[in-house]
Amino acid sequence: MTTMTYLDAPAPTRRLQADGPQISSVAWGMWRFRGQDVAAARGLVEAALDAGVTLFDTADIYGPDNGEAFGASEALLGRVLAQAPTLAQRMVIATKGGIIPSVPYDSSATYLESAIDASLRRLGVEHVALWQIHRPDILTHPAEIARALEAAHKAGKIGAVGVSNYTPSQVEALAAHLALPVVSCQPEFSPLAIAPLSDGVLDQALARNMTVLAWSPLGGGRLAAPTDDRTRAVAAVLDEMAEAFGVSRAAAAYSWIMAHPARPIPIVGSQTVARIAEIPDAYKPRWTRADWYRVLVASMGAPLP
Repeated sequence: MTTMTYLDAPAPTRRLQADGPQISSVAWGMWRFRGQDVAAARGLVEAALDAGVTLFDTADIYGPDNGEAFGASEALLGRVLAQAPTLAQRMVIATKGGIIPSVPYDSSATYLESAIDASLRRLGVEHVALWQIHRPDILTHPAEIARALEAAHKAGKIGAVGVSNYTPSQVEALAAHLALPVVSCQPEFSPLAIAPLSDGVLDQALARNMTVLAWSPLGGGRLAAPTDDRTRAVAAVLDEMAEAFGVSRAAAAYSWIMAHPARPIPIVGSQTVARIAEIPDAYKPRWTRADWYRVLVASMGAPLP
């Protein structure tokens, strides 16, 4: 009789970097964290903490997409922390900067310094554990970026630096001039957005021991309500796993992401307490190689070589 062999399951917690803070293996994303009701916002933060989440991912650009001002999401979190200061002790905050509406990108030393200071003011904190360049600015030399990040780190404003939406070669260019390690990368990665599997992003993360933060892990909501044959095919395989382990399709998708040996951290964007409470379900599914590859094949729409 053949014994079923499962891939190793991710631990619920891990280090951000070798000497860094302990973080949850699922993050809560604050792109849609909005509004003026601080009590309701605090309820969402506490729901995430109760679900075992300690890594909170935000950015200064989160606001305009919700019809709010630049920095609104950070400012709302700042109001929550002002109301309940002890929550900050349970959180590892990651934020991002470098996107400016209509510019669109600026990673000059002058701007990065101002962006980091502005984020800290909005959050009402003196330090964030992780600060990431949100998108690459082609017009700034990586040596200039490196000096700005090193200065912010030396000043105690940021604990570690990372990048978001960078190509592997852009990471290498920055790393070549940076005295600090690039501890994280933040690509779009999901059962529908599978480019990081082949474009070198996850390979580089393994080579450099970088933490991978996977944004839009449900394919921008497409997995929740499939409208095309490819998405329906992926959802069907995920549903088989979800049924087998008594979890939702979303939890199965998160677990598929985490099964990769780079141990990507899905950034869950739900703004509903009940959905946030389901985050621990992401640790329940166990994947065989065959099942994991079935999702990939469904997403590719073609057999593997």
